[in-house]
Amino acid sequence: MGGILEGVKVVDVSRILAGPYATQMLADLGAEVTKIEAPWGDDTRGWGPPFTKGFDGKEVAAYFLSCNRNKTIATFDLKHDADSVRAMIAEADVVVENFKPGTLERLLGPMPSDVIVCSISAYGATGPRRDEPGYDVALQARSGIMSITGEAHAAPVKVGVAWIDVITGLNAANAILAALFKKERTGKATHIDISLWDCALAALVNQAHNAMASGKNPVAMGSAHPNLVPYKAFEANDGWFVLGVGSDAQWSTVVERLGLEGAAGLEQWATNKGRVLNREAVETCVAAAIAQHGRGELETMLHGVPCAPVNTVLEALADPQSVARGAVTQHKGVDVLASPLRFMTPQKENNDV
Repeated sequence: MGGILEGVKVVDVSRILAGPYATQMLADLGAEVTKIEAPWGDDTRGWGPPFTKGFDGKEVAAYFLSCNRNKTIATFDLKHDADSVRAMIAEADVVVENFKPGTLERLLGPMPSDVIVCSISAYGATGPRRDEPGYDVALQARSGIMSITGEAHAAPVKVGVAWIDVITGLNAANAILAALFKKERTGKATHIDISLWDCALAALVNQAHNAMASGKNPVAMGSAHPNLVPYKAFEANDGWFVLGVGSDAQWSTVVERLGLEGAAGLEQWATNKGRVLNREAVETCVAAAIAQHGRGELETMLHGVPCAPVNTVLEALADPQSVARGAVTQHKGVDVLASPLRFMTPQKENNDV
């Protein structure tokens, strides 16, 4: 995997999460990424506790480690070291920045015409909010995701990680790869305009389309799904357990293995539409059955149906699948999350008789 972008040079003048997350992915793929930091460092270096040993052996917030592996760090003040940074950019293939629109050009002048520039901002390079700043939590509020996250009739809740930043980083990396492909084919560089706002709205997927189709706002439903039933967390006798039924065949399996055959209304619940229309009754019935068992027992009983215990983060990292897939690795002696990208070598057909 590491050599796919070998020879591609990236100058990263972004901060916080979305931009650094995108360039970390490029670095994981083999690109040579140089992260330009001001003398006082990326803001996330101080976003702790917890603090731990950094890639340079010095104490740093754990947050910083999540999006800056496989990079070379260079310290420059863009206001005073513009010539040095411009020289690095002139030799680069890609520049990633997340200043307010127009700020990079004001600090460093026009970008070289043969360099791909990925500009990440809160609201994009156009529109009435183009000059507004925005952290993930503000975008979660404005985009509507907080209105559908959390329990019904409770205070608004944000997603437990900087969800929009991560999605924006993924979209930015995807756009950069497309721009590199275009440049290889045509020789022309592209200026990419990625915003947290656009990415947040696009990531509303079915919830946005439900709203457009019905004319009604979706609401917070805890762990439940607006279009599937049963699909939520239920309380087992030793903790919380998630069941996600996505087909009528899976529902039939649940009915058999949880012993629901005698439940009232079962005939009406045979289709997903019937289960959605009778959500409360279905969930009450399933909840009563699940409450009689432990989580491990339920996983065995419901094998083949999407289900899982509600793990803590440390439990998830220690899961046998995480261990087998190498979900935690080391970079410069520091434990970090591994890249999720895996590339398999095609197996040659065995034509031996």
